[in-house]
Amino acid sequence: MSTWERSESSSSPSAPSWFSQFWSSALRSKPLAPPSETTIRASSGEGLVRRLSLFDLLLLGIGASIGAGIFVVTGTVAHDTGPGVTVSFIIAGGSCVLNALCYAELASRFPAVVGGAYLYAYTAFNEIIAFLVFSQLMLDYHIGAASIARSLASYVITALELIPFLNNNIPSWVGHGSEEIYGAFSFNLLAPILLVLLTIVLCRGVGESSILNSVMTVTKVVIVIFIIIVGVFEVDVSNWSPFAPNGFESVLTGATVVFFAYVGFDAVANSAEESKSPQRDLPLGIIGSLLICIALYVGVCLVLTGMLPYKSLGGDAPLADAFTSKGLQYVSVLISIGAIAGLTTTLLVGLYVQSRLYLGLGRDGLLPSLFGEVHQTRHTPVHSQIWVGIVASVLAGCFNVHILSHILSVGTLTGYSVVSACVVTLRWKDKTACQVFGKSISSRAEGLICLITVVCCGFAAGVFYRFGASFIFLIIAVIIAIFAASALHFRQVYTSTQGFSCPGVPILPTVCIFINIFLFAQLHYEAWVRFVVLSIVTVGIYAVYGQYHANPSSNTLISYQKAPTEAD
Repeated sequence: MSTWERSESSSSPSAPSWFSQFWSSALRSKPLAPPSETTIRASSGEGLVRRLSLFDLLLLGIGASIGAGIFVVTGTVAHDTGPGVTVSFIIAGGSCVLNALCYAELASRFPAVVGGAYLYAYTAFNEIIAFLVFSQLMLDYHIGAASIARSLASYVITALELIPFLNNNIPSWVGHGSEEIYGAFSFNLLAPILLVLLTIVLCRGVGESSILNSVMTVTKVVIVIFIIIVGVFEVDVSNWSPFAPNGFESVLTGATVVFFAYVGFDAVANSAEESKSPQRDLPLGIIGSLLICIALYVGVCLVLTGMLPYKSLGGDAPLADAFTSKGLQYVSVLISIGAIAGLTTTLLVGLYVQSRLYLGLGRDGLLPSLFGEVHQTRHTPVHSQIWVGIVASVLAGCFNVHILSHILSVGTLTGYSVVSACVVTLRWKDKTACQVFGKSISSRAEGLICLITVVCCGFAAGVFYRFGASFIFLIIAVIIAIFAASALHFRQVYTSTQGFSCPGVPILPTVCIFINIFLFAQLHYEAWVRFVVLSIVTVGIYAVYGQYHANPSSNTLISYQKAPTEAD
């Protein structure tokens, strides 16, 4: 009997208790068959439009990752790390490549349905874990979108103030934000307006939003490449010595900071239902966009640290300041244009991803069905998109969301870890029960215990490193994680997959989990509190609504909507 059928029988009068019904519902998984190129499962009669080519997916991934951070974060981290910030970006980029390989396999394995990390967790684990992954990711996206909208509004006002009659004549509350009230409230007029405009673009269709993203992304990439080329002629190699003035520890700490400059390749995975050839293009889009971002970040770091001594870097616009100090003011203007383009695409893609996640939960019944509806002519999730725009507009218009930035990235690291674990669990072959310490235990249970052990070791190692504990404790945590990974490798049987296959399973995904949780431990303690509190709230929402309305075994099939160029 399937878990879904068991949950149905639990509602009968003979059901033992409410807790039993809750537990039965929470442990349901999504019986998603390997999708074909022509059909997807959904709860409505209309689908999204397959319009995105490989080039569009590459620009989507780049647009999500390369924002104003390349013009700011590179300099602020270099101020503490020195020229070694280049190594920090390489380490962080390498870690993200490992995560991207895991994403690429699952995107290739389930290429025809929206949902990303939420969908993968629902299929590999169960309903409650999928809902928890969604909530953690969504809070990151909501706060991040509001914060980016405020930054974009500030850059737009700064650009407008270059016009003489507008200089110093625009009230601060229009774009920069009013004075803070009680440390949290700060009114901003322009940020919600920009969010409304981008929401309208996204509601009109993926074609229109893709065109805007493509134009903006190409603009900022061209500007970044131009900056690198011009900056090469201003480099003084003596500024690269010493390369790591504060030691390798500062370089590693810098890697934990700049890790989040790469997040965004999951946006490609969430565009599965709108990709023309998802099984081929999604893995290429995920990995290709990330490699391009690594190259751009490394190039900017080398130029920036070569132009000025690292101690001179920092501030709100370090890259612009570097070129101004060399008498290249026109490059500073280009940097401002690039920052506006970068923030626009990052915000656009962020809003796009959020609506697709809501669409997936609406279809599955974990949220009201309104979120699962797709407009019949626009083929976009209009209701989900409007809701996302409203939430971001309220946060951006009324709150100083920057004070919440230190609790961000919890959902990202959690989601990446779950995706890596999904790659391992979905590859397991069913085996008979085995003996562990004299007790019979299923192969899957043994594997899950090993994965949980890796998570605990990663967090312990991160805490030991963060608080300067004896190095021996860090070594012990790593050794235990190695034993757990070895057990996963030698005591489990793994199947092969069609399409893109992540190399080194289960070792590579296990390394991803360890690194992600290690970085999780470096976050502010308030981020840990946010993780616990939001998890409790999520379980409460699921207990009240989700468990009664979710329908993971919906059998409604709908056809892909062909792009105009592919129509018969």
